[in-house]
Amino acid sequence: MGSVSLKIGDGTARFKKATLCSSAVNIVMIFSVITTNLFALYAFTSSPKHTQILHHNNKNISIISEQVSIILREINLSQKKLAQMEKELLGYESIDLSRPNIANELKMFLQHHQLPLGKDSRTGITEMVPSVGHLCEKSSDLLSQYMSYKINGPCNDDWSLAQKLIVKGCEPLPRRRCFSKTVPKVELINPFPNSLWNPFGFGSNGNKSVNWSGLNCKSFECLKGKKLSRECIGCFDLVKNGNENQRFVKVKSKTDFLVDDVLDLGRSSSNGGVRIGFDIGGGSGTFAARMAERNVTVITNTLNVDAPFTEFIAARGLFPLYLSLDHRFPFYDNVFDLIHASSAIDVVGVGGKTEKLEFLMFDIDRVLRAGGLFWIDNLYCANEEKKQALTRLIEKFGYKKLKWVVGEKVDSVGSGKSQVVLSAVLQKPVRA
Repeated sequence: MGSVSLKIGDGTARFKKATLCSSAVNIVMIFSVITTNLFALYAFTSSPKHTQILHHNNKNISIISEQVSIILREINLSQKKLAQMEKELLGYESIDLSRPNIANELKMFLQHHQLPLGKDSRTGITEMVPSVGHLCEKSSDLLSQYMSYKINGPCNDDWSLAQKLIVKGCEPLPRRRCFSKTVPKVELINPFPNSLWNPFGFGSNGNKSVNWSGLNCKSFECLKGKKLSRECIGCFDLVKNGNENQRFVKVKSKTDFLVDDVLDLGRSSSNGGVRIGFDIGGGSGTFAARMAERNVTVITNTLNVDAPFTEFIAARGLFPLYLSLDHRFPFYDNVFDLIHASSAIDVVGVGGKTEKLEFLMFDIDRVLRAGGLFWIDNLYCANEEKKQALTRLIEKFGYKKLKWVVGEKVDSVGSGKSQVVLSAVLQKPVRA
């Protein structure tokens, strides 16, 4: 057997004589083909007994695979049922955007938006996910009503609807693309620090600077005599030598602490003293006003429950934070020198579980710096059991008791009977 050789030059092709090596390769190739054919023939002509065994084994494998598939489906179904039960117990459910009553603006806001440059190298995220409270699902009709508006037009006069959603746990609310309602007339605001005790200028009572819709009172004169809460009994009446004007600078009972005394504790017990603070449930902002007179910046947490607390605090030249106590405080860890709280932190209620108060206390502890002061101001204890539970909870944090006074005070907005109250100034320890 020969091989073809192409020799460029004379334009001819010649056969070369086969070598010993090329012949051996050809023999190996022929042997491989014959062997492969023999194996194929044996496979097709094997006995029926072997074929039956093979078929039986395949059938058993098929049955086992089917049983495994059924078990896996049952496990998957059980996991889904368990997850659904957990969601129902916790009140959590994703918002079903396929409902016919869902506002288009809500669908637009809740869409995931891909980052224009792809994955962010620092955070690892690839899309922006909108934030909305998980309990909004329970109030989806109200939420759709809140999100039904004309784009680029005026927002509906629905601040009371928004607040209702917040207190129902629908927090944070989605953003909107409409202009919030403005007051019909901008009245004169006094400059700081005169605004602390006389927010509105000469000849102005501030009534036209506030949106009074959704409130029983339609003027500050109406609010001055109201008992809105334990921390707000006539708290909109800033008249000189009045009840609100005397708070934190004059003592009425042994459970009332003076601002200057607490600040002295801060100067003597922690580096840097008290510079910035947070007031939880601060009424009309009087605690922040007293601190501002002493060059301490205080943020006041409040909602507009029955009164325009937020607008009034801002008119005094102070910082209002519109936030419910169920919301995690929007501050980083260890930032405040002082946190002031009164009966507003009583989020448990009569017969409630203390875990809710624990979540709040741990968040207070988180934002208070080591060495900072936690001032509990006349916290009502409904009974001895509640006082003991609160005491055990406070002791769990290991705070140093700089002041601790338990006394009795008349419940001015409840039964009118004397109740046990606790006032304390505690110092956060340095933890490893």
